[in-house]
Amino acid sequence: MAITSANQLELLQTAEAVAREKMIDPGLVVEAMEESLARAAKSRYGAEMDIRVSIDRKTGVANFTRVRTVVADDDLENYQAELTVVQAKQYMANPEIGDTYVEIVPPVELGRIAAQSAKQVILQKVREAERDRQYEEFKDRAGTIINGVVKREEYGNVIVDIGRGEAVLRRNEKIGRESYRPNDRIRVFIKDVRREPRGPQIFLSRTDPQFMAELFKMEVPEIYDGIIQIKAVARDPGSRAKIAVISYDSSIDPVGACVGMRGSRVQAVVNELQGEKIDIIPWNEDQPTFLVNALQPAEVTKVVLDEEAERIEVVVPDDQLSLAIGRRGQNVRLASQLTGLDIDIMTEAQESERRQKEFAERTGLFMEALDVDEFFAQLLVSEGFTSLEEVAYVDVDELLVIDGVDEGTAGELQARARDHLEALNTAALEKARGMGAEDSLIDFDGLTPQMVVALAEDGVKTLEDFATCADWELAGGWTTVDGQRVKDTGLLETFEVSLEEAQRMVMTARVQLGWVDPADLEVEADEEDDDIDLDEADTAEPTAKDIWA
Repeated sequence: MAITSANQLELLQTAEAVAREKMIDPGLVVEAMEESLARAAKSRYGAEMDIRVSIDRKTGVANFTRVRTVVADDDLENYQAELTVVQAKQYMANPEIGDTYVEIVPPVELGRIAAQSAKQVILQKVREAERDRQYEEFKDRAGTIINGVVKREEYGNVIVDIGRGEAVLRRNEKIGRESYRPNDRIRVFIKDVRREPRGPQIFLSRTDPQFMAELFKMEVPEIYDGIIQIKAVARDPGSRAKIAVISYDSSIDPVGACVGMRGSRVQAVVNELQGEKIDIIPWNEDQPTFLVNALQPAEVTKVVLDEEAERIEVVVPDDQLSLAIGRRGQNVRLASQLTGLDIDIMTEAQESERRQKEFAERTGLFMEALDVDEFFAQLLVSEGFTSLEEVAYVDVDELLVIDGVDEGTAGELQARARDHLEALNTAALEKARGMGAEDSLIDFDGLTPQMVVALAEDGVKTLEDFATCADWELAGGWTTVDGQRVKDTGLLETFEVSLEEAQRMVMTARVQLGWVDPADLEVEADEEDDDIDLDEADTAEPTAKDIWA
């Protein structure tokens, strides 16, 4: 059929009907029609021609035009869509390169194949416009709760109708063994919205910790208003959860506000989460205090925090161990997720046994190294001395506070400690040389003979080898693998070398080797604090270079 023989307003009526149905701009549908008619015209007049179609937005009249562009003689390639300046003078006055010559061509008749092709173009453009609209609508709604209707279930994944599109609730995002039937109403959390080749994909969740946080925001006006803030959430979906809250108004109890009158507020959240038990915990900036709260209902006797390793050691009464750990480790696991720390739990008996073992080891060390009796060695340990280095290089006044120790005894103790350390360093130095450690590494400032031995045992025998090491390879650290924190043991970790010290030594080695310009380090140093305690140099361990100087 010819376009001119049809009701021309029917094009606009069709465009408006499709736009209303798909909730998109009618102009996009008209543009799709124009493109489809242009393709049909090209199949009639020739694919090399630049045929364009313009549909009048008021009358529906489709105008077919052929466009030819003026190009230089050497650039003429497509005789159907281009023409030279000389050729253009036949149709235009004073043509220039880049000008276009437009001429009207007769409308085409749409045969069955052309009509089908035009239909496919229109449908494709409409689908693309619909996808763009859906993505633009939902991209900013990630992290919010939405109500939907279950349409169907495919391989355990639930397809949810969310009004202007469909979303998917994957099987691993459902709580426990939840099952849904078509037309069931469901409340879900929009976890992610992504644009993919097949269209925007909206991923839902009911197990995400933020789903519970958003539910509390809906139930607790103080949270919605910002008076109470949710600081952390940890969940074992369908079983148990912990949520940490803080109030910025001293007159409002954050825990009580979240619980509500007779537990009405928290119960509404529990019912939505299929009976999931929720512990509401007051948040505290002090991590040990926060952890004590997070381990509720278990009682905690003692907390030791290692901030560098992000680990915390908790001591509980013997009868509280199972309660602190929880069924299948649930309580301590949730507390760990809530605080972001690795938690080691031990009973008072286990902690006492460990302390006794450490006391005995240090006592034996002092008895052998200082040639003193057991009572005197125990006295040193009781006063807080943990190593020979402390005895050898500590201020004499700290030894004089021990009962029965005068200046002569203190001097003798320090002399014995230094002699023993020197003997150990000498033996370690000989061992390091025997293992192939070079003088460039042995003489490096900051490394003790024992450190050189540890490095040589791992194949680091030259200053060049040492300069290629990363700071975490020397000091150790933690790596997150599949959501679990894994310990990376450092070559010098047993010598209590920090990451900062390791980084400083490695950079110093690189400067000595000429790998790094010292001026670059000075610029970085200017940006850091200049508060360096030079007094620490007086109590530093002797280096291999110091021993043989």
